[in-house]
Amino acid sequence: MKTLSEWLAWCERLHPQAIELGLDRVKAVADRMKLGFDAPVISVAGTNGKGSTCAMLEAIALQAGYRTGVYTSPHLVHFEERCRIHGEIVEGEALLPHFARVEAARQGVSLTYFEFTTLAIMSLMAASKLDLAILEVGLGGRLDAVNIVDADCAVITSIALDHMEYLGPDRESIGREKAGILRTGKPAVVSDPVPPQTVLDRATEIGADLWLLGRDFNFSGDKQQWAWAGRGRRYAGLAYPALRGANQLMNAAGALAALESLRDRIPVTAQAIRNGLAMVELPGRFQIVPGQPALVLDVAHNPHSVAALAANLDAMGFYPVTHGVFGAMADKDLASMFSKMGPLVDRWYFTDLPTPRAQTAANLLAQWRAQETRTDAGASTHADPMAALAAAVAAADPADRIVVFGSFYTVGGVLKDGLPRLQARHL
Repeated sequence: MKTLSEWLAWCERLHPQAIELGLDRVKAVADRMKLGFDAPVISVAGTNGKGSTCAMLEAIALQAGYRTGVYTSPHLVHFEERCRIHGEIVEGEALLPHFARVEAARQGVSLTYFEFTTLAIMSLMAASKLDLAILEVGLGGRLDAVNIVDADCAVITSIALDHMEYLGPDRESIGREKAGILRTGKPAVVSDPVPPQTVLDRATEIGADLWLLGRDFNFSGDKQQWAWAGRGRRYAGLAYPALRGANQLMNAAGALAALESLRDRIPVTAQAIRNGLAMVELPGRFQIVPGQPALVLDVAHNPHSVAALAANLDAMGFYPVTHGVFGAMADKDLASMFSKMGPLVDRWYFTDLPTPRAQTAANLLAQWRAQETRTDAGASTHADPMAALAAAVAAADPADRIVVFGSFYTVGGVLKDGLPRLQARHL
């Protein structure tokens, strides 16, 4: 394999299932690679808020002068987005020797696409002379490939119902899986204000150093600024994070607690915190694209994150008509998402997505029709996200609002032409 695309195609063919949870196979290959980090590692698990928390940790650490490495998934447009070294997305070419390392160590072990690519990215990060490694856990925690690394600090963000066929039917079951990233004697930061009891029980059972929101750290704020207080430390007069949305303060509070728990190894100043939070960027998280009509991009794809999106849209003020571009995976709780967004969206543009796991636009339309009670709402189906967005732009008045949400494939589908062209297209 000579290119990244060839390696990724190879990874897709290796394993009969897209997802197979378990650490035995991936750990055997990692051990042969002698994979390990010299720098402190923060692992971040949870249902919603993981990517935002990782981005805030990275931004603050960069402002404090540290060389950071971040692994997140999935990507919006390009695979390389999954890894950033010192704030920059890695070049595809830099990954090639690390894919070759995984293949050499595999020795016939069947790895999923996620497992193979996780090992390659971790190999690159381990070789990058980092001061801090930040790892976003994929699906779950206990059996996720990222969990082969023993984190120096584990963060668990908000836990909600998603991927229930793999993680269990309720928050307690899902919490038990997420808590698998906790380690004995190491900080365990929980930024969910009402965590499942299973998370607390696991922390107690293994003797983790539990940092609970509301007990070990908390935040407060008014319209101008906010404050954070932790164990013996307080930061006041903080500007709100550059990432929009009411839920971002919870993520920021967890990020600050994680950094505070590691202050002996990676101290950060109040100024680094202020600058980092002011400069943090993450595409597709309540991202507002300048222009008319207003354009909002959000990867909300489960009932909990869609409820947060609805609250954030409510806070934006009045728009005569809201157009919703939506595509989602077939296993999602669509009824809950439609009920939360139904009062806000006046015209729906359902889209097919380029993956067999996706629900078809026609089925989305049928499910929406089956429960929609508004007589003034309309809907149409489209072959891809860009076609759906083009239809919304054509129908919208300048004073209207367009919301593109759902799967990463939905938001990534409209971002693939690049933001400047997107801005020009809808002005």
